[in-house]
Amino acid sequence: MNAASGHPYDNVRELRPRIPDTEKITINLGYVDLGQVDLMVQEGFYSNRTDFIRTAIRNQLERHADVVKQSTVRKSLDLGLRNYSREDLEAARRAGEILHINVLGLATIAQDVTPELARATIASVSVLGALHATPAVKAALSDRTR
Repeated sequence: MNAASGHPYDNVRELRPRIPDTEKITINLGYVDLGQVDLMVQEGFYSNRTDFIRTAIRNQLERHADVVKQSTVRKSLDLGLRNYSREDLEAARRAGEILHINVLGLATIAQDVTPELARATIASVSVLGALHATPAVKAALSDRTR
């Protein structure tokens, strides 16, 4: 408990910032399509536009699940969340290894990774989804990112 404020958790801090589990996208939709979405929401089929869009996307992904699975295997993609820490990259450098990042989902390069370390250890970056890294690291890897 903090003696000054009397609150028991004043001295507790998050060790790692929480990574959001979603990525915001923007879409352009025709007025009639948007109106039909709003009608479905109004009629109670969906709680809001986002619920409708997420459901539609999930249904399409489920419909094409076999193709996605085959492509993931064929392209040797890591599926889900993949984190690259400074320690990971330093170990790769010590071992003389060069990394090829191939992720379907979210690839995160730690905030404490320098642009120099990233360039020394990462040969290529291919992310279908989102790449989280500092602007400096993204710039350092821009010629290696597809």
